[in-house]
Amino acid sequence: MTQSLENKRVAILATNGFEQSELFHPLNTLKDANVKVDIISLEKGSIKGWDEDNWGESIEVDLTLQEAKSEEYDALVLPGGLFNPDTLRTSDAAIAFIKDFFADEKQRPVAAVCHGPWLLIEAGIVKGRNLTSYPSIQTDLRNAGANWQDVQVLIDGQLITSRNPDDLPAFSEQIIKALSQ
Repeated sequence: MTQSLENKRVAILATNGFEQSELFHPLNTLKDANVKVDIISLEKGSIKGWDEDNWGESIEVDLTLQEAKSEEYDALVLPGGLFNPDTLRTSDAAIAFIKDFFADEKQRPVAAVCHGPWLLIEAGIVKGRNLTSYPSIQTDLRNAGANWQDVQVLIDGQLITSRNPDDLPAFSEQIIKALSQ
Protein backbone atom coordinates (compact mmCIF):
# COMPACT_ATOMS: atom_id res chain seq x y z
CA MET A 1 0.00 0.00 0.00
CA THR A 2 2.80 2.46 0.83
CA GLN A 3 4.25 2.51 -2.68
CA SER A 4 0.85 3.23 -4.21
CA LEU A 5 0.60 6.38 -2.09
CA GLU A 6 3.98 7.90 -3.05
CA ASN A 7 2.37 10.09 -5.71
CA LYS A 8 -0.47 11.27 -3.46
CA ARG A 9 -0.60 14.79 -2.07
CA VAL A 10 -2.79 15.91 0.84
CA ALA A 11 -3.60 19.39 2.12
CA ILE A 12 -4.14 19.98 5.83
CA LEU A 13 -5.98 23.28 6.28
CA ALA A 14 -5.35 24.83 9.70
CA THR A 15 -4.56 28.00 11.58
CA ASN A 16 -3.63 28.97 15.13
CA GLY A 17 -5.55 27.00 17.72
CA PHE A 18 -5.78 23.70 15.84
CA GLU A 19 -6.19 20.73 18.19
CA GLN A 20 -2.59 19.50 18.29
CA SER A 21 -3.29 15.77 18.10
CA GLU A 22 -5.88 16.24 15.35
CA LEU A 23 -3.26 17.75 13.04
CA PHE A 24 -0.17 15.77 14.02
CA HIS A 25 -1.73 12.27 14.12
CA PRO A 26 -3.08 12.35 10.54
CA LEU A 27 0.06 14.21 9.39
CA ASN A 28 2.38 11.54 10.79
CA THR A 29 0.19 8.68 9.55
CA LEU A 30 0.19 10.15 6.04
CA LYS A 31 3.93 10.80 6.06
CA ASP A 32 4.56 7.22 7.27
CA ALA A 33 2.63 6.09 4.17
CA ASN A 34 4.90 8.22 1.93
CA VAL A 35 2.17 10.76 1.20
CA LYS A 36 3.29 14.34 0.48
CA VAL A 37 1.49 16.64 2.94
CA ASP A 38 1.26 20.42 2.84
CA ILE A 39 0.13 22.56 5.76
CA ILE A 40 -2.08 25.28 4.27
CA SER A 41 -3.01 28.35 6.31
CA LEU A 42 -4.10 31.97 6.15
CA GLU A 43 -0.59 33.42 6.46
CA LYS A 44 3.05 32.42 6.07
CA GLY A 45 5.18 31.44 9.05
CA SER A 46 4.09 29.00 11.70
CA ILE A 47 0.82 28.18 13.40
CA LYS A 48 0.43 27.10 17.01
CA GLY A 49 -1.59 24.16 18.22
CA TRP A 50 -3.82 23.82 21.24
CA ASP A 51 -2.97 20.86 23.47
CA GLU A 52 -5.84 19.98 25.82
CA ASP A 53 -5.96 23.17 27.93
CA ASN A 54 -2.97 25.21 26.82
CA TRP A 55 -0.97 26.27 23.78
CA GLY A 56 1.04 23.43 22.29
CA GLU A 57 3.51 22.86 19.48
CA SER A 58 3.91 24.99 16.39
CA ILE A 59 4.24 23.81 12.80
CA GLU A 60 5.53 25.61 9.74
CA VAL A 61 3.03 26.60 7.06
CA ASP A 62 3.97 25.24 3.62
CA LEU A 63 1.59 27.39 1.57
CA THR A 64 -0.94 30.13 2.16
CA LEU A 65 -4.46 29.78 0.83
CA GLN A 66 -3.55 32.32 -1.85
CA GLU A 67 -0.67 30.08 -3.02
CA ALA A 68 -2.39 26.70 -2.75
CA LYS A 69 -4.35 25.22 -5.65
CA SER A 70 -6.96 22.70 -4.56
CA GLU A 71 -6.74 20.74 -7.83
CA GLU A 72 -3.16 19.75 -6.93
CA TYR A 73 -4.36 17.71 -3.93
CA ASP A 74 -5.78 14.21 -3.68
CA ALA A 75 -7.43 14.86 -0.29
CA LEU A 76 -8.11 17.52 2.33
CA VAL A 77 -7.84 17.15 6.11
CA LEU A 78 -9.63 19.57 8.46
CA PRO A 79 -8.41 19.27 12.07
CA GLY A 80 -10.62 20.57 14.83
CA GLY A 81 -10.11 22.39 18.04
CA LEU A 82 -12.35 25.31 18.93
CA PHE A 83 -10.27 28.22 17.67
CA ASN A 84 -9.03 26.73 14.39
CA PRO A 85 -12.32 26.03 12.56
CA ASP A 86 -14.01 29.04 14.15
CA THR A 87 -11.36 31.31 12.61
CA LEU A 88 -11.21 29.51 9.26
CA ARG A 89 -14.97 29.53 8.74
CA THR A 90 -14.86 33.33 8.57
CA SER A 91 -12.28 33.21 5.74
CA ASP A 92 -13.76 33.36 2.24
CA ALA A 93 -10.52 31.87 0.87
CA ALA A 94 -10.70 28.89 3.25
CA ILE A 95 -14.33 28.17 2.40
CA ALA A 96 -13.64 28.48 -1.33
CA PHE A 97 -10.71 26.05 -0.99
CA ILE A 98 -12.97 23.50 0.73
CA LYS A 99 -15.78 23.98 -1.80
CA ASP A 100 -13.32 23.25 -4.62
CA PHE A 101 -13.01 19.65 -3.38
CA PHE A 102 -16.73 19.19 -4.04
CA ALA A 103 -16.90 21.12 -7.32
CA ASP A 104 -15.49 18.42 -9.59
CA GLU A 105 -16.35 14.79 -10.23
CA LYS A 106 -13.14 13.40 -8.70
CA GLN A 107 -14.74 12.69 -5.30
CA ARG A 108 -11.48 13.54 -3.50
CA PRO A 109 -11.64 12.65 0.20
CA VAL A 110 -12.35 15.44 2.67
CA ALA A 111 -11.71 14.40 6.28
CA ALA A 112 -12.89 16.51 9.23
CA VAL A 113 -12.56 15.73 12.93
CA CYS A 114 -13.99 17.23 16.13
CA HIS A 115 -15.09 20.83 15.38
CA GLY A 116 -13.72 20.59 11.80
CA PRO A 117 -17.23 19.93 10.39
CA TRP A 118 -18.08 23.56 11.22
CA LEU A 119 -16.12 24.31 8.04
CA LEU A 120 -18.26 21.86 6.09
CA ILE A 121 -21.39 23.65 7.31
CA GLU A 122 -19.98 26.99 6.18
CA ALA A 123 -19.08 25.48 2.80
CA GLY A 124 -22.72 24.42 2.42
CA ILE A 125 -22.08 20.74 1.78
CA VAL A 126 -23.61 18.93 4.78
CA LYS A 127 -27.30 18.95 3.84
CA GLY A 128 -28.57 15.37 3.49
CA ARG A 129 -25.21 13.86 4.44
CA ASN A 130 -24.29 11.54 7.32
CA LEU A 131 -21.66 13.06 9.61
CA THR A 132 -20.23 12.81 13.07
CA SER A 133 -18.36 15.44 15.07
CA TYR A 134 -17.61 16.58 18.56
CA PRO A 135 -21.00 16.27 20.31
CA SER A 136 -21.25 19.99 21.09
CA ILE A 137 -21.71 20.86 17.40
CA GLN A 138 -24.27 18.16 16.58
CA THR A 139 -27.10 20.71 16.74
CA ASP A 140 -25.22 22.97 14.30
CA LEU A 141 -24.86 20.05 11.90
CA ARG A 142 -28.49 19.01 12.26
CA ASN A 143 -29.66 22.59 11.75
CA ALA A 144 -27.61 22.66 8.53
CA GLY A 145 -29.45 19.52 7.34
CA ALA A 146 -26.94 16.80 8.22
CA ASN A 147 -27.84 13.45 9.73
CA TRP A 148 -25.58 13.48 12.81
CA GLN A 149 -24.52 10.18 14.35
CA ASP A 150 -22.42 9.42 17.43
CA VAL A 151 -19.89 6.99 15.93
CA GLN A 152 -16.09 6.78 15.85
CA VAL A 153 -15.76 7.33 12.09
CA LEU A 154 -18.46 8.01 9.54
CA ILE A 155 -17.97 7.86 5.78
CA ASP A 156 -20.48 9.42 3.41
CA GLY A 157 -19.17 9.43 -0.13
CA GLN A 158 -16.00 11.50 -0.12
CA LEU A 159 -16.58 12.76 3.45
CA ILE A 160 -14.78 11.16 6.40
CA THR A 161 -15.70 12.51 9.83
CA SER A 162 -14.74 11.64 13.41
CA ARG A 163 -15.65 12.89 16.86
CA ASN A 164 -12.51 13.54 18.91
CA PRO A 165 -8.82 12.71 19.52
CA ASP A 166 -9.71 9.21 20.78
CA ASP A 167 -10.95 8.43 17.25
CA LEU A 168 -7.75 9.51 15.49
CA PRO A 169 -6.31 6.03 14.76
CA ALA A 170 -9.54 4.98 13.00
CA PHE A 171 -9.87 8.41 11.35
CA SER A 172 -6.33 8.33 9.97
CA GLU A 173 -6.76 4.74 8.83
CA GLN A 174 -9.84 5.73 6.80
CA ILE A 175 -7.94 8.60 5.15
CA ILE A 176 -5.21 6.15 4.07
CA LYS A 177 -7.84 3.69 2.87
CA ALA A 178 -9.60 6.39 0.81
CA LEU A 179 -6.31 7.47 -0.77
CA SER A 180 -5.53 3.84 -1.63
CA GLN A 181 -8.69 3.42 -3.71
